[in-house]
Amino acid sequence: MSESKPNQRRLYTRLTVRVVLTLMIAYVALFAFSAYTIWTFGQKNEVATTDAAIVLGAATEQDQPSPVFRERIRHAIWLYEQGLVSKIIFTGGTDDPSQPTEAAVARQYAISQGVKADDIFTDTTSRWTTENIQHAAQIAEQHHLKTFTTVSDPLHMKRAKLIAETEGLKAYSSPTTTSVYTSLSTQIPFLLRETFLYTVYLVTIPFR
Repeated sequence: MSESKPNQRRLYTRLTVRVVLTLMIAYVALFAFSAYTIWTFGQKNEVATTDAAIVLGAATEQDQPSPVFRERIRHAIWLYEQGLVSKIIFTGGTDDPSQPTEAAVARQYAISQGVKADDIFTDTTSRWTTENIQHAAQIAEQHHLKTFTTVSDPLHMKRAKLIAETEGLKAYSSPTTTSVYTSLSTQIPFLLRETFLYTVYLVTIPFR
């Protein structure tokens, strides 16, 4: 008996190590494949005429959109001007109650560029991508909007579309063509972050 217990412990340890290594290898493979698909998907523009553009929030600077957010807003305005969307849903709240929300800043910017106020809806409470899309879906239901064009930076689009589809939205991807993430020094950190968030969301879908 005294010899069998150490043997059982060693066997259990080996099995545990093998399971952990297998899971690590599987995740590394998933991570690498996901990074590739995120990169390639970001190059696609699923041109379609839809009811509304959903613009994913980004930072603001006082009462102005940050360079990243500005380019997303501009792309949504372009879709609107081309007649590819009839409405625009801007998303994004704020961590500082004394400052305007991302969505409110985007709305003012779009109006200053000629978008009709009645064609703009805002979600002023969401703080991350999943909430952006969930709250936009609620707005869409209230206003009987059925089809959507999601707008963000190219490397953000794969995760955004996955979330939209998980939420039951019929959504197309239209990344901004003027993203400020143009150099490898900015794209690689963005890609790594997006790949991590995408894979985590992907493996947790069954539990949502």
